[in-house]
Amino acid sequence: MRRLLFVLFFLPAFAKYSPAQSNIELHVSPLIEQMMQRYISIHKERTTVTGWRIQLLATTDRQRMERELQRFRSLYPSLSAKWVHSQPYYKIRVGAFETKLDALRILQLIKQDYPGAYITLDNTIKPEELVY
Repeated sequence: MRRLLFVLFFLPAFAKYSPAQSNIELHVSPLIEQMMQRYISIHKERTTVTGWRIQLLATTDRQRMERELQRFRSLYPSLSAKWVHSQPYYKIRVGAFETKLDALRILQLIKQDYPGAYITLDNTIKPEELVY
């Protein structure tokens, strides 16, 4: 028993620790470097990301859209909701989700009050709008 205690407590004190090397050399072909720079410059200009939203309603009646938007905001104050006008329709879209699975989880909750709701792909989402 004493030997076991000795091994468990004092042996690590005699162990020699050496730090890992921190210098890594990377050799990249000029073509790859050029492609990476192009990728960075293209994506630097992009201010939106592609994600998923839940569409509650599409109607030509603006007053109905406004009533439903108010109703939704009172039922679900923690979810963002906005409307989009895509002539001739006014559409109510909810949330901003990075993955389809995230949108489906919230859709199941919303379907209790909005049975016609469905998820839709949206490429105009600002990164700060995403719900995690």
